Amino acid sequence: MNRRDFNQLLGMGTAGILLPALPAFSRPVSPEMLLEPGLDVATKKRLADAAMNAAKSKGASYTDVRIGRYLNQFVVTREDKVENIVNTESYGVGVRVIADGCWGFAAVVDAKSEADMAKAAEKAVAIAKANAKLMKQPVQLAPQKGYGEVNWKAPIQKNAFEVPIKEKVDLLMEVNGAAMKNGANFVNSVLFMVNEQKYFASTDGTYADQDIHRIWPIFNVTSIDAKSGKFETRNALSAPVGMGYEYLQTNPADKVTGITTRYNKGYDMLEDVIAAAKQAKAKHTAKSVEAGKYDLVLDPSHLWLTIHESVGHPLELDRVLGYEANFAGTSFATLDKWQSKSFNYGSKQVNFFADKTQVGSLGAVGYDDEGVQTKKWDLVKDGVLVNYQAIRDQVHIIGENESQGCCYADSWSSVQFQRMANVSLAAGKTPLSVQEMIKDVKKGIYIIGDGSFSIDQQRYNFQFGGQLYYEIKDGQIAGMLKDVAYQSNTQEFWNSCVAVCDEKDYRLGGSFFDGKGQPPQSSAVSHGSSTARFNGVNVINTARKI
Repeated sequence: MNRRDFNQLLGMGTAGILLPALPAFSRPVSPEMLLEPGLDVATKKRLADAAMNAAKSKGASYTDVRIGRYLNQFVVTREDKVENIVNTESYGVGVRVIADGCWGFAAVVDAKSEADMAKAAEKAVAIAKANAKLMKQPVQLAPQKGYGEVNWKAPIQKNAFEVPIKEKVDLLMEVNGAAMKNGANFVNSVLFMVNEQKYFASTDGTYADQDIHRIWPIFNVTSIDAKSGKFETRNALSAPVGMGYEYLQTNPADKVTGITTRYNKGYDMLEDVIAAAKQAKAKHTAKSVEAGKYDLVLDPSHLWLTIHESVGHPLELDRVLGYEANFAGTSFATLDKWQSKSFNYGSKQVNFFADKTQVGSLGAVGYDDEGVQTKKWDLVKDGVLVNYQAIRDQVHIIGENESQGCCYADSWSSVQFQRMANVSLAAGKTPLSVQEMIKDVKKGIYIIGDGSFSIDQQRYNFQFGGQLYYEIKDGQIAGMLKDVAYQSNTQEFWNSCVAVCDEKDYRLGGSFFDGKGQPPQSSAVSHGSSTARFNGVNVINTARKI
């Protein structure tokens, strides 16, 4: 399930019944069990060595082992009711090998003994050898140095699992109550909390132990007009983040205020829901937009999704090559465009980078699921396409001999494959505030928050909506609009970018549940940007019949 689908789910009021897919073999546990330490590092290393030795004895030329413990807690409420509290744990081992030049993979749940590990490894080798009979060319794996025994922990200040359930429920009940007092007729609110405890070992000589945390507070408020029976909604403007519970314990210095509160380091859920209830009510009397060409000023809380769909996905190398077409297709950004060294993905103001190291981001880890140390690299430089996102068995295709460190599996039972890194639009280099950007707009729309969208199978032609729309006339905010969506194609849209605010406005958005693959896997990824301006974009009225 992706973020769009879950927002729709909340809007239908069924969040207490339907929840995003959990890791394979998840089992219910008590909240206290979420804090148990799991296996110690020495035991994990012993188990991993058993698998690698068994695979080698059966003819594997390469082996990696992932020992994973995946912990989830979801607290789901509606108005004055707690609809669901979910606590789950999934533990197991995945073994991947190369034998006879071909990949093989096997996994085992609750592996605790060396015999369990050896059995999984032997099965992986047998699968690889069977697959090799149909292989057209052998796996070409980029060289990778071993790092020895290393560890990485998300720099959280407060483990969300340590916070009592009652405190979380009380927060959501306060949020729901505030929404109802300020004009909402219905409200859902949810806290998603995830802890991935991942151990990776490979025959390259890396033993990496990692502790990863993510949190996402979200709500949806609905306002009904009694006379017409029509309803309006506004979802939370929170960003899912790679942080602990400190994300919900804000410091006023971390916030910048404007038309709506915008969050850099912390998120005030109560403040946001009060604004949301008032804004949902105000949408009833907002002016319906006149279709036409507008200059758009796009807030990071909106722009992250456009980046995700029109930049993040099309620059995944497996989509470019046609190896992957699930969850909305391949890519228009084919190799010939990159090889030309002159393909204008956007204007000179547009610089996209991938970064798996960004503190607080959803995708931040020390080492990816192939044991590659993560890094930052350019995708689009001064508007020109310069690179893709690729992993160890892909990079030779683009003339590189080192993985970019963006391999991921959503469970120990899933085969790791290329996943989107945190892909972000670099902030502008010239000092520029949102207010300064708006004052030069004659006819425009300021869009805040993500909404519905569609994009074609090559990630090219698209349409995006948002949460809040404000008309800009002669450099001034002139009032609220509704029924807004803009249409463009990826290259035309990013080439219409004329300005990006500086780093003081830079913020993260992202997807907590981003789907890819068959069988499908879910990952979490952030996208940062500052507010950006796009000139002459086609805007349609979504309420009017053609």
